[in-house]
Amino acid sequence: MGFKSFEELQVWKEARNFRIQITMLSKSFPAQEKYALSSQIIRSARSITSNIAEGFGRFHHKENIQFCRMARGSLFETLDHLICARDEGYISEEKFTELKKQYDEILKLLNGYISYLKKLRNKDD
Repeated sequence: MGFKSFEELQVWKEARNFRIQITMLSKSFPAQEKYALSSQIIRSARSITSNIAEGFGRFHHKENIQFCRMARGSLFETLDHLICARDEGYISEEKFTELKKQYDEILKLLNGYISYLKKLRNKDD
């Protein structure tokens, strides 16, 4: 594969930055959202990076692909939480657009990584 650690993967690096942005953003949500939207969006953003990392550690392309698919699901979930935050007036349209660009880039990288893993898996078969 050429990578010694998941920390070297561009998709993980971008997802990590996104997670940090989401965590910082959630601190600005109203107190009544602490155990609702804030907690949910932090968990879904953390799930993106943790699934990429766990898949990397599985050492089998098929399992890695499955964890990347779970990471992609968590990415979509995080976007839905961001839409909720925008709809509720907790974030501005500009902030949403900025985070949506990060989301789009991570999705592109994640889909590319999955395709790469599928090619490796097909070589192994």
